[in-house]
Amino acid sequence: MDLTKIPRLPNNADRRGAIAWMTRHSVAPNLLMMFFIIGGLIAVLRVKQEVFPEFELDLVTVTVPYPGASPEEVEQGIILAIEEGIRGLDGIKEVRAMAREGSGIVTAELEPRVNRQRVYQEVQQEVNRITTFPEAIEQPEVVLVTNKRDVMDVILYGEADEWVLRVLAEQVRDRILQDGKVTQIELEPDRIFEVSIEVPQENLRAYNLTLSEVAARIRTASVEIPGGSIRTDAGEILLRMKERRDWAREFSEIPVISSEDGTQLLVRDIAVVRDEFAESYEFLTYNGKPAVNLAIFRVGDQTPLGVSKAVKNKLEEIRPDLPPGVHIDIRSDRSDIYRQRLQLLTKNGLLGLVLVLVILTIFLEYKLAFWVTMGIVVSFMGAMCFLPVVDVTINMVSMFAFIVALGIVVDDAIVVGENVFEYRNEGKDRLASAIRGAQDVVVPVTFSILTNIAAFTPLLFIPGIMGKVWRVVPLVVCSVFIVSLFESLFVLPAHLAHMKKDNATSLGRAIHRVQDRLSAFIARSIENIFGPLLDLVLRARYLTVSIGMATLFVVVGYIASGRLGFEMAPKVESDQSVVTAVLPYGSPLAVLEEVNDRLVRSVQEVAAENGGLQLMRGVRASISENQVFVVAYLTDPDVRPINTFVFTEKWRERVGFIPGLESIRFQSDRGGPGSGPSLTVELAHADIPTLDHASTELAEALAQFANVSDIDDGYTPGKQQFDFQMRPEGRSLGLTAAEVARQLRSSFYGAEALRQQRGRNEVKVMVRLPNMTALRLFHSFRLTSAAGV
Repeated sequence: MDLTKIPRLPNNADRRGAIAWMTRHSVAPNLLMMFFIIGGLIAVLRVKQEVFPEFELDLVTVTVPYPGASPEEVEQGIILAIEEGIRGLDGIKEVRAMAREGSGIVTAELEPRVNRQRVYQEVQQEVNRITTFPEAIEQPEVVLVTNKRDVMDVILYGEADEWVLRVLAEQVRDRILQDGKVTQIELEPDRIFEVSIEVPQENLRAYNLTLSEVAARIRTASVEIPGGSIRTDAGEILLRMKERRDWAREFSEIPVISSEDGTQLLVRDIAVVRDEFAESYEFLTYNGKPAVNLAIFRVGDQTPLGVSKAVKNKLEEIRPDLPPGVHIDIRSDRSDIYRQRLQLLTKNGLLGLVLVLVILTIFLEYKLAFWVTMGIVVSFMGAMCFLPVVDVTINMVSMFAFIVALGIVVDDAIVVGENVFEYRNEGKDRLASAIRGAQDVVVPVTFSILTNIAAFTPLLFIPGIMGKVWRVVPLVVCSVFIVSLFESLFVLPAHLAHMKKDNATSLGRAIHRVQDRLSAFIARSIENIFGPLLDLVLRARYLTVSIGMATLFVVVGYIASGRLGFEMAPKVESDQSVVTAVLPYGSPLAVLEEVNDRLVRSVQEVAAENGGLQLMRGVRASISENQVFVVAYLTDPDVRPINTFVFTEKWRERVGFIPGLESIRFQSDRGGPGSGPSLTVELAHADIPTLDHASTELAEALAQFANVSDIDDGYTPGKQQFDFQMRPEGRSLGLTAAEVARQLRSSFYGAEALRQQRGRNEVKVMVRLPNMTALRLFHSFRLTSAAGV
């Protein structure tokens, strides 16, 4: 900037104002500087550290389990009742629902800045008021959705039975939790433990029993109930009925029938009793071997780096104790991302300090350059003091904000320092130069800072989840700017006023000689190059303006023509390649496993042909209901021989066409800011067949475009279903629709004898018929009338 154009203050101006007072009394600015630095250091040690900013989701979910029910039954019996009950509540913006086999989920999106706890309680009250739910549902669960702060994933895998792996995983979890720095770990897949009691139909007929009766006798026999206490002279004695059973072998000893002569018919005499997992299509493999994943989260004031370090130390102790053939690896550590961003901030900060110091030393004075550079440190440390006040933590987004501010924050200090340097070159003493130099630029520096604040403030008003993430940026940047303004106007002038002359030492004289030569070079460049060029431009001003306008029109026209691409966020190459295959509902497990094996085999072949272990670290595959997920973990970008996009395309080509799939999707940017479908179209209609037809036609039309791939029409037919109705012959035998439904449910879904806690896990005891894998066995199923026939 041309300092000769700055309005000069009256000669007596340096005697008045806060700047003059602070400059003369150096103790106050030094105390202010130390307050910012020490306060910032204390805040850094105490403020919460996390990978991503912590924020509240404006969502309330209502989940109602309805075991064995079809999606249509869930919709009619659960979804519609909940939607009708909560739709009119104040503070709810939108209600979405999903009916699936065995459960229904209703999600209420809340209005911005509404009292979330109040709306949550009102939703809970409305759900509790509903009296039309089917009898077979389980307890509805109303949840105010929170954002879990995951840190890392540890995977346990090997040549072992699924039950053995689960027991080992729980032991590993318990050992990690013994470290006080880790408090929350979840297992995936979290399959439900079950004691399965299968009673053949011929045994039921032989003893004139029903499954419900067997379940009831198990329920009444397996109890643990306190009976009070007896006070005696020797002390108080507790009373307890202790007939609790936990394991299959214990339940098998329960008597079902007891005769007068003492003969007992035990459960094991008529049934097969096993400890197993509840039947579900939930499986996980790693490198083709059964696996259990341990998801580790950060809670409270725990830091990502602290949790990661504690887990790694524990794993070093656990690995030698694992059985042969069982391994444990860290597959995802988000603290590495946090560490990389912290290192980047530190590196950029140090580089910025050095550049400012060197460049200002060359053009101004090295002591002046030092104090201007210190302004960056003071501004950053001072901003740290205010992070807890504005509810901001140290995370990836806030560190990004500091990096953004790094290139801007030094400008005001440079302007003040340069103006002070100009006054000193005019021969004024250091105190007067510092006061007059700072007072001259108060208005432009203040408005410069206010302009920067105004540029970032709109980020505070971005709605939705993205707004909750990006609000951190203006809060951090504006805090840095405000502290920088105070530092440059009240602290920096005091330091510049009490400096000794630079050329008093040999270093100062050497720097001064370099400055003289550089100033002479710049003066010659201005006189010989810039001056004549500026004179030419001014003389041909109409031509200059015409060239500028023509350039502007060309740029605007190029943008308007559509040749310049536009996207909401750039697609970033991921370290993972992900494939999601969706099969029709009700697909046999054998078909799901076949698709899973084909995807895993294909990716292993592609990796082997393109670098092997130098390209891919491992493959994780999971089956969930009717979907297959396969994740290929790749090496770091500077190590792998091909990028993730090329690898994913080779994987796509190797897989080829898989018949029978509803959809398949390959992703090379999973988890990045530009990930996800490029285009999503939502269709709505009251008639399901009409929606199905419309979505199919739309998908076929989109498939005609050459650059469109991985199309999902969004509609998946449900499972086949047998519907039953009573016949007159059945009613004549005394059967009712409710009794037939109860016997069907008990036989095929199972009669729940009891549900209890076993250690950390909930266990269900189910009584049912042996698994019928053929329709001919189903057709031979017999009903029992009230007369026992």
